[in-house]
Formats: sequence, C-alpha cells, structure tokens
Amino acid sequence: MQMTIISFEKGEKKIIRIDDEDTEEIDLMIKEKRQEDSDEQVPTVCKIPQTESCVPSAVVSTTDITPSITKSKSDETDPEIPETTPLPAHHSATVEKVEKFVRHVWEEGWNVISFNHLPVWLKDNDFLKHYHRPPLASFRRCFKSIFRVHTETGNIWTHLIGFVAFVILTGIFLVHPSEYTWQEKAVFMAFFTGAILCLGLSWVFHTVYCHSYKVSKMFSKLDYSGISFLIVGSFIPWLYYSFYCEHVARYAYIALISIFGLIAITVSLWDKFSTPKFRPLRAGVFIAMGLSAVIPAIHFLIRVGFVQSFEIGAIGWMVLMGAMYITGAVLYAVRVPERFFPGKCDIVFQSHQIFHVLVVGAAFVHYHGISNMAGYRFAMGECIDEE
Repeated sequence: MQMTIISFEKGEKKIIRIDDEDTEEIDLMIKEKRQEDSDEQVPTVCKIPQTESCVPSAVVSTTDITPSITKSKSDETDPEIPETTPLPAHHSATVEKVEKFVRHVWEEGWNVISFNHLPVWLKDNDFLKHYHRPPLASFRRCFKSIFRVHTETGNIWTHLIGFVAFVILTGIFLVHPSEYTWQEKAVFMAFFTGAILCLGLSWVFHTVYCHSYKVSKMFSKLDYSGISFLIVGSFIPWLYYSFYCEHVARYAYIALISIFGLIAITVSLWDKFSTPKFRPLRAGVFIAMGLSAVIPAIHFLIRVGFVQSFEIGAIGWMVLMGAMYITGAVLYAVRVPERFFPGKCDIVFQSHQIFHVLVVGAAFVHYHGISNMAGYRFAMGECIDEE
C-alpha cells in the first residue's frame, strides 16, 4: 500500500507518495512535533534579558524536524517513547518532502497564546490575559489573521469597516452633482482624506504589528500620524464655514491647526512615543490638539451669539463629536473597562475597541455637522461685503 499526500505550495500542486513501510517513521515524526508544540505553556528561560531577539519558545510556531530521531536523556526513563534509529538512506528524499509539508501545515495552524508568553515588544495591555497572536514573521500570515479570533480582531474590523465606509462616501461625494465651489470641495476632501488615512493606517497597523519589532514600530508611527491627519482634516471645513466672511481669521486658524498637526506628527514619529510607558502622553497630545478648537469656538460664539451658533456653526454636532473623541481617548489611556475585569475583555469590549467605535462615530457626526453648515451657507448666499 501507499499513502499519498497532496500539497499546494506557491500555486503548484505536489504529490508525495509514501510506501507503507515508511508510515511508521513519519507518524512518529509527527507525534514528536505535536509533543513539542504541546509544551507551549512552558516558556524558554533566556540567558540574556528578554528582548525582541530573545523570544520564548511558546511563541514559535514550528521547529525543525530532523530526518533522524534519537532518544534524549529525559526519554531514557519514559517507556512510552520508543528508541528509534536513523532512517535508511533511500527513504531520506521522501522524508524530506514530508518534513517540509508537515512544517508548512504547522506554521499555518498557529495558536493564540497568553500575555505572559509574548515577547516584550508585543506586550502592551497587561489586562488582556489571553488570545494574543504570536509573532508572525510574514505579511501574508498577518493579513490572514484578520479572519481569526484574537485580541486584535475587534480593533482591525472596527476601523476596516469605517475605512471602507468613508472610501464609498468620498466616491459618492465626488461623483454626485452639487453646487459646491472648488474651494468647498477642497475643504471637504481635506476631511475625507484625514478620515481615510486615520482609519486605513489604523486597521493596517493592528493587522501587521505582530510581524516583527521593526514593522510594529514603523506602523505604530503611521497610526499615530493618521490621528493627527484626521484632527486637522476635521478642523478645516468647520473653520472654513464658521469664518466664511472673515478671511483673516479663517486662514489664521487653519494655519494654526496645521502647525499643531505638524507638531503632533513630529512627536508621533518619536520612537519612545509608541511604548506603553507613554500611553498617557499619546492620549494627552491628541486631546490637547482637539481642545485647541475652544479658541476659535469662543471667537465664533462671541461673534454670532449662542443661539445662532447652533444653526450657523453646528456647534451642537461639534460638541458631540469632541465629546466622543475625548471619551474614547480617556478610556484608551486608563484602560477601562478591562482594568476592572482582567481577562474578561480579551476579545470584545476592551478600551481600544471602544475608542475605535467612538472615533468612527465621531467622524460621521462631524460629516453631518459640516454638511449642515454647507447647506446653511448655500441658502444664505455670498457675503454682503463681496457682492
């Protein structure tokens, strides 16, 4: 009899036929591999301080399987593991093919691990105890993990869905006939661009940050930069319509928020900024950037009055948007609710997911508000001093 294994590597179909006399050795090889992976809960003791280059064995999805399996010291007292001899030479080519196939299958079948078994560079939130992805040193495997259940599944999908929604919304805005001038289209596109960059960079970061230390660092910087793009992009259309007839104030405030945005992006590119130690600073920078809207808002309230500000400047929608952003950032900074329920929010209802949902919701609230402002300006016509 023969055993046939069919594998697909890089789109090529490969058939491996194994004689019946070889199956016992192959079965033993696979059992040995399973025995090694079953020790996942026992971390390797590193001889040097644990860094990204010293990863516990629990996070390694496979180890090499050698053609010859020998008996170790620990096995001498274990009657269940039989002693074996090296495989015959004429079997080596077949075993090598099977070995490659088994390793490929095992790598694709990685398991989630606990927080304690993560390498240092993947440890961010110690209140999430289980269901973490191990390091996956392949972009293909990182993107395939989108469809697996782990601590980042919710973070990925909340912003991936928001990203797709804003791409569609931007397309509708561009192709739909409107009375907007080129300047009005430009300020709306500033908002759409900020939202798409923020949500897009966010879901990609949460997808690939388990790839490696360098990849994690690079995409975390892009993720924080995306938040700055969203804040600046949100400011521009509101300032444009709020100070529609006051050109000096309008462009001064737009220039001011743009400078704040550049400062925030510069801070975001700082390596230490993405470490858990600076989590409160990260939240504080973006909260401060958002609260800078208080200055033009007070100016606007003084100029048009409290009642009219709700109609002309959509102040109510802007306040709601700001409250959603700030609430999400605060929850993210203090890690609520998982702080009070360690290990219970590993999959859903963790602070980062709530933050993501509030960001997407706030972006849609802002779009509704600036659309109302644009409609009011269209109904009012041009400024009196420009007629």
